[in-house]
Amino acid sequence: MQKIKIVTDSTADLSQEVIEKYDIHVLPLSISVNGQTYLDRVDLQPDEFIEEMIKSEELPKTSQPAMGTFVEMYDKLGEDGSEVLSIHMTSGMSGTVATANSAASMTDTKVTVVDSQFITHALAYQVVEAAKMANEGRSLEEILKRVDEVRKNTRLYVVVDTLENLVKGGRIGKGKAFIGSLLNIKPIASLEDGVYNPVTKVRSQGQIVKTLAKLFEEDTAGKVVKAVAIPHAKAIPLAENVKAAVEKVSGFAQSEIFFTTPIISTHTGPGAIGFMYLAE
Repeated sequence: MQKIKIVTDSTADLSQEVIEKYDIHVLPLSISVNGQTYLDRVDLQPDEFIEEMIKSEELPKTSQPAMGTFVEMYDKLGEDGSEVLSIHMTSGMSGTVATANSAASMTDTKVTVVDSQFITHALAYQVVEAAKMANEGRSLEEILKRVDEVRKNTRLYVVVDTLENLVKGGRIGKGKAFIGSLLNIKPIASLEDGVYNPVTKVRSQGQIVKTLAKLFEEDTAGKVVKAVAIPHAKAIPLAENVKAAVEKVSGFAQSEIFFTTPIISTHTGPGAIGFMYLAE
């Protein structure tokens, strides 16, 4: 039987243990900060990146894997007749999906590219599910159907602590940021259909926890919570408070806390958290 091999990118925030367990192939994005370029999670770990970013006067730049890197991986994985399912971070934040599609047309390997419409573990939920099914010998059609279900049942929120990086990246003006910092405003946004949508603004970490717990409780009522992840950009106490609130409202105690991908922390700045879950 023809084997299906799973490819993703480093923004999925997968641990080495999961990568090896499910035989997932990961292409790293690159990050340029303070005049140096690093491969995400190869040359630079997320916690190290935060320190570099705080020191940097300019916003770090992130780049998707080069076309040649994709083609090389697709060629190699297809040498034994396998086909490839390549699932990547939202096209709303990066050109990774577009590059993967272009590379797919340049290889003899049969490649199917999927835009996860998410990032970090909200992307990983789709990748790991696909890898499990591929290892069971399921068909591409079955895997794609299930990946689509997982995507529809996933939610992702991002909370920003400082507006500094949003200014550096040209996402908001300095005047707005100055007023925002005076008022201690912390925006909460959701990632829907691959793009950020404002949800609300709060003024304290207590309100962040309360708001996220309420959104989670309302959305998961009558559903089974399969996974919760709280990636952070140097904000462990806040992440732990959100984890405790999730357990209080749902009984789900297995929320994962970890340093997020530099691709997110570049945009959000230090002190930010992500909050994502899969409930069906």
